[in-house]
Amino acid sequence: MSRVYNFSAGPAVLPEEVLKQAAAEMLDFNGTGMSINEMSHRSKAFDNVIETAEKDIRDLMNIPDNYKVLFLQGGASQQFAAVPLNLMQNKKAAYIVTGQWAKKAQQEASKYLDAQIVASSADQTFSYIPDCSDLDIPEDADYVYICENNTIYGTKFKTLPNTKGKILVSDVSSCFLSEPVDVSKYGVIYGGVQKNVGPAGLVISIIREDLIRDDVPDFTPTMLKWKTQADNGSLYNTPNCWAIYMCGLVFKWLKAQGGLEEMQKRNIAKAKVLYDYLDSSKMFKGTVRPEDRSLMNVPFVTGDDDLNAKFIAEATAAGLVSLKGHRTVGGMRASIYNAMPIEGVQKLVDFMDTFEKANLK
Repeated sequence: MSRVYNFSAGPAVLPEEVLKQAAAEMLDFNGTGMSINEMSHRSKAFDNVIETAEKDIRDLMNIPDNYKVLFLQGGASQQFAAVPLNLMQNKKAAYIVTGQWAKKAQQEASKYLDAQIVASSADQTFSYIPDCSDLDIPEDADYVYICENNTIYGTKFKTLPNTKGKILVSDVSSCFLSEPVDVSKYGVIYGGVQKNVGPAGLVISIIREDLIRDDVPDFTPTMLKWKTQADNGSLYNTPNCWAIYMCGLVFKWLKAQGGLEEMQKRNIAKAKVLYDYLDSSKMFKGTVRPEDRSLMNVPFVTGDDDLNAKFIAEATAAGLVSLKGHRTVGGMRASIYNAMPIEGVQKLVDFMDTFEKANLK
């Protein structure tokens, strides 16, 4: 069977060149005579894998020297607890809730501190980013938290919030490595890799060194203490060696493509193809306020549940898969991450146009 165009929100499409290289190296990684999945995480061969991966992501993101890069397990969701546990000093934080993942992060943090919601777009099903230029942030807040790109709802912060001098923590899972970023504007920036970078099971956390402290609550699990992980080079216990290796291949691929500046150009071009069609269509409509639209995740609807279901079924049969939207939005969602070629987006738009002509009453 030929490969389909996979619009899944995550786990998601990976570059074909990367998958082919991983397949070629599956039985014999780099002349070791064994798979990456079989070797010790303490071996010289794996040391080279993780050290090269860190160097390459530092190059891609221009990460300053005073930030640690940690390859951690538990996905982004585990950082929902790690963030408050590692950052709480005054036991108070400000959360900007623009979707389900920010909401879950706020709820998790509430177990440990006063996690105040200082802005939210829940009133309109998270279809926009609220004005964050002058928020009522508590003077003693330990940090301000955002989910920068909202996978389910298709919104993106185009301007970072005014944190009024407080540490900014950002979950960038679904826009990770999709565009250049100024890491120095963040105290902590982290992302689960399964949306735009690699296979599931890994979160990469980039943390300013002064925020990696010993003075965390006594009940903080050893594995969730950033200092434990930083002091051991992400090797306190056996990490997800396969995911780190795969991300390393993706980092090499990104560099070969021209880096994050080139990715941003491609992602803008891909999104324009889809959004331009949605804006001209008589049947399909985008669900997000135009100025807040994500380049990565594009939700859209017809306004008719039966028609949505018919579209998804026929698109799947045509090799355009994983287009069903999240239940809280309904309709469809196309995730068009770095590895999705513009040809895939054009095929989707052509199919949408054909479907509209055949089904418009």
